[in-house]
Amino acid sequence: MKRIFVAMSGGVDSSVAAYLLTEAGYEVQGIHLELSYNSFTKPETEHSVLERSCELLKIPLHYLHLEIPFKRNIIDYFCQEYSLGRTPNPCIRCNQTIKFGLLLEKVLEMGGDYLATGHYARVNTVAGGYGLYKGVDKTKDQSYFLYVLGQKQLEHVLFPLGGMTKKRVKQLAASLGLPTSEIRESQDICFIPDNDSKNYLANHLAINPGEIVDNEGNVLGQHRGLAFYTVGQRQGMRISSKERLFVIRLETHKNRLVIGPQTQLFKSRLIARELNWISGNQPQDIEQLVAKLRYRSPEAKARLQIVGDMLEVCFEEPQRAIASGQSIVFYREDRVIGGGIIEEAF
Repeated sequence: MKRIFVAMSGGVDSSVAAYLLTEAGYEVQGIHLELSYNSFTKPETEHSVLERSCELLKIPLHYLHLEIPFKRNIIDYFCQEYSLGRTPNPCIRCNQTIKFGLLLEKVLEMGGDYLATGHYARVNTVAGGYGLYKGVDKTKDQSYFLYVLGQKQLEHVLFPLGGMTKKRVKQLAASLGLPTSEIRESQDICFIPDNDSKNYLANHLAINPGEIVDNEGNVLGQHRGLAFYTVGQRQGMRISSKERLFVIRLETHKNRLVIGPQTQLFKSRLIARELNWISGNQPQDIEQLVAKLRYRSPEAKARLQIVGDMLEVCFEEPQRAIASGQSIVFYREDRVIGGGIIEEAF
């Protein structure tokens, strides 16, 4: 019998994933990550809910302490990226280094055959290995956050909710009497209280005010510190103007914030690095791919050209507010091909 460890967050998705696997006849065990943010986002009541859910499902629950590597790989990375004028995606980095890195290693070490999570995505067997696909529920599809996975991870990963809708998952949890069905959805960035990233950065970074300028270099005002801004942002600049102004780019070498009208936000080309191709090999027919610049953004048609470890992406139509530090992910229909980190847009 296959032994499967389910990453139990305390929420409805992971609890239903565990239920589905027990019903399928697997030996299921829960494993919960204790990270540095638990002290303020995981009150004791939620821990008890998690334990009650595992008791109801009749599965054992393990705790794995990863506070130190989480701080080093996620929190420090998050703060450093903002200090460099970039917009990080900590969820993607966490999937790469923590959940499907250290956690998966621990699961295999404990004799597990698979690690299962509540992600809305699918893994299918394909020629040459495994393919990552979008979840059936397009409103909850989380494949964008998983493009960093490779064949070694996908061989030992299960996503039981990939073929279900969120609505059906909630209904199932309620019908089973799972206490997690009453818990609210998790917040965007798990280690930041109340999702107040500006206040969090103010308490973790040395803030250096500087000039706000237009595209010609004319000084329009003073910014609070570049870490408080991201490309496409409209509020928080305290500039009086007849037209709506947006953050166009952050010039960290001059500590300047460049703002302008919305038309200046649109870019036709970008450079990406830190590429990951899920198959393990560079795709041959890259001209047939579409790209997503953000989790909620629509897919965009683009031409790709790979030069060494760098990827140049040229869009058929200019894209709005491309932010360095974010991920660009490539798809062929419902299949995730890979992606990379945006370095610069033109």
